[in-house]
Amino acid sequence: MHAAEMAEKLTGWLRGQLEARCARGFVVGLSGGIDSAVTVALCKRACPENTLAIIMPCHSDPQDAADARAVARAFGVTVKEVILDQPFELMVEKLTGKPYNIREMDMSIANIKPRLRMITLYFFAARNRYLVVGTGNRSELTVGYFTKYGDGGVDLLPIGNLVKSQVRELAEFLGVPRQIIDKSPSAGLWAGQCDEAEMGITYAELDEYILYGKGSERVKEVIETLAARNTHKNEMPARPPF
Repeated sequence: MHAAEMAEKLTGWLRGQLEARCARGFVVGLSGGIDSAVTVALCKRACPENTLAIIMPCHSDPQDAADARAVARAFGVTVKEVILDQPFELMVEKLTGKPYNIREMDMSIANIKPRLRMITLYFFAARNRYLVVGTGNRSELTVGYFTKYGDGGVDLLPIGNLVKSQVRELAEFLGVPRQIIDKSPSAGLWAGQCDEAEMGITYAELDEYILYGKGSERVKEVIETLAARNTHKNEMPARPPF
């Protein structure tokens, strides 16, 4: 499906979701990356008057917030900035008994960031009767590369069936700023964090496997291991069968 057709179909789907759920608009966490840029652009097309972008720095690279603001300007989206540094620091100190160390790469601590962002998004959603629109794509969902009840805690996933390469094609069509399209993918969980280095494979390798089942034995093993380890993230909580 061409990008123009995909954009039209996704825009229509988003409008349908608003109607079906009796909602007034959308709220999107704007990170400065390509996935959130495409998502907010689609939401703006579907609901021009009631699309709200929230920028939520949390001991983040200042360039990410600058990129997020550039996306908001490019698409004329209403934006709010909520700095989460202090709530994050308080949570870390309360849970660990010691101050936050910015050089520490502890996933149990890093995952507090997206969970605080989820709380923030649902606050604005509840205040405005909006839906929280997630930015996860098919590549990330396949291997569980997201935080459970963090960036995975959303109402809608409009790009959830698109692999990363398809998201890039859609970004080109929608007019996402070039610096965002060319930016190295990162969840921004700690300084210098890189998606591909953390996963151990490139998005190109992941997309090739998802779309065509192709890849080296190493790539297949990495993908299947990640998918198995993170199966619980894509499922509702388990209940006894009786």
